[in-house]
Amino acid sequence: MIRSIFSVGGWTLLSRLTGFVRDIVMAAVLGAGPVADAFYIAFRLPNHFRAIFAEGAFNTAFIPAYARVKTQEGDARARLFAGEILTGVVIVQVALLVFALAATGWVVGTLAPGLSEDAERYELTLGFTRITFPYLGLIALVTLVGGVLNANERFWAAASASILLNVAMVGTLSVAGLFPTAGDAAAWGVLISGFLQLGLLVFDAETHGLGLRFARPRLDPEMRRFLVALGPAIIGSAGVQLALFADTIIASFLPQGAIAALFYADRINQLPIGVIGIAAGIVLLPEMSRRIAAEDEEGARHAQARAIELTVLLVLPFLAAVLTIPEIIMRGLFLRGAFTGEAAAAAGATLAAYGVGLLPFVVMRALMAPFYARGDTRTPVMATLAAAAINIALKLWLMHDFAQVGLAFATSVGGWISVGLLIVLAYRRGYGCGDAALLGMLPRFLVIVLILAATLSGAAWAGEVMFAGLPALKNEALLALCIAAGGVVYVGLCLGLIGAKRMKALVRGRA
Repeated sequence: MIRSIFSVGGWTLLSRLTGFVRDIVMAAVLGAGPVADAFYIAFRLPNHFRAIFAEGAFNTAFIPAYARVKTQEGDARARLFAGEILTGVVIVQVALLVFALAATGWVVGTLAPGLSEDAERYELTLGFTRITFPYLGLIALVTLVGGVLNANERFWAAASASILLNVAMVGTLSVAGLFPTAGDAAAWGVLISGFLQLGLLVFDAETHGLGLRFARPRLDPEMRRFLVALGPAIIGSAGVQLALFADTIIASFLPQGAIAALFYADRINQLPIGVIGIAAGIVLLPEMSRRIAAEDEEGARHAQARAIELTVLLVLPFLAAVLTIPEIIMRGLFLRGAFTGEAAAAAGATLAAYGVGLLPFVVMRALMAPFYARGDTRTPVMATLAAAAINIALKLWLMHDFAQVGLAFATSVGGWISVGLLIVLAYRRGYGCGDAALLGMLPRFLVIVLILAATLSGAAWAGEVMFAGLPALKNEALLALCIAAGGVVYVGLCLGLIGAKRMKALVRGRA
């Protein structure tokens, strides 16, 4: 399992790195003005729905159901079951697309009402949304095919598919002069990438005998169980996305540049969440589902504990960095072209606020896995909806004084509340969370992150003095120095406090 996490994490890391190239190009071409704000809203809308109906809810209900059918009834029945789901997904996505395209003005007006007072941003958002929204249907199919591949222990295609999003967007932005605006170029890149991603996953599935075929849905016991699990999963994912919807709605009332600051900060924040947290969740869910289907409860709990231990250990450098040198990160990555120093400062403050909640968001998938692996999608809903309610109330309270920084901080608070509730609910149901070995590592993790934070602060101070006279690339050199110093100290701390033997055992999944 641990090797699969590294495989998924490696492909996700490559995706995030190409994503940084994309973001650098976007920052230089779009900047942080009205076109950028309009595109980021148009890009967020299908992604919100994708997270609710595709990656968020669908995988948590489908993968355990598919794994159960495959384990208990064989490959042929599992393939038929997936074909029935395919038919339903296509019908739902076509209906949703028709509605969204027919009522784009209503959708944008509802989800970003502040734009009604800015005619330029409103019209731009309408046009971009009509281009990007079909991406939702394509990604829903990508999610289904990826779920089948993951349940059959084939992870690379689904993990690497988003690289094509970055490649397509960089490609269209590089010829932005051929489009009416740079936002149009970015929007068409999003849509093109949907076809590319679907083609990649279908090719991998067909090559390994896992290709899906349409089948008439039947309301048999397995389908009923899947739908019963899907309903609460949609509600739970909607609760998480509701808080993000609130970001879009509230930010539409803030001055120009707030939406762009949220976008760039979230992109950095999502790097460890995607590379570490989501990668662990992708691998852990089918692993726990198989073990629980085989009545190996102890093995399932051990798998969860090692996944949490590994994710926390790997996220510590990111946590220290986003809390101590957030503006240096933004300046080093994006300060060029239309992206100004003022924009970097705003995005850096927003990143620090997101960083407060980085740890809970990284471990959240692993804490939800015991519920989803047992087909229990209702219990996590209670945690996510309670956290979303507090999150939104806090956003409304903080927006006036702290703008987008308040929104990001409220998101972090919601993450801590959600994780706390998941732990309490897991113990009440007898699932537990982790083991004695994991608890014993927590004080060492705290020492590592504190020393790393001090190291990065010192490197930032020294770098400002060392590179003060550089005529160019000062910000890039400062960021590189912080990364190098932090990396050396992190490796030394891991060897000294964790130990080479345990590190090797953890990486091999034998800790």
